[in-house]
Amino acid sequence: MAVIIDEFKSPDEFPDKKVCDIRATIIVDRPGQKGIIIGKNGAMLKQIGIEARKELEEKFGYKVFLQLWVKVKPGWRKSPEELRRLGYNS
Repeated sequence: MAVIIDEFKSPDEFPDKKVCDIRATIIVDRPGQKGIIIGKNGAMLKQIGIEARKELEEKFGYKVFLQLWVKVKPGWRKSPEELRRLGYNS
């Protein structure tokens, strides 16, 4: 599993609200993994988002609006090109 930050807007872009807007994609290898991450009726993904948001708010010191998506990319872990794109260097 990997996480890609698709968009990050700092509180500087929302001076009246002091909120950070983060949109991220969780990458998995197989559709079954996607189902596990999402969980029944989205419950697991919701819990992941809640816990991640709390950690980010503690770290940044301001409110975080976090949107998460899950995407299946078969074989990404074995592709040197994909690994480099995700920031993993050999």
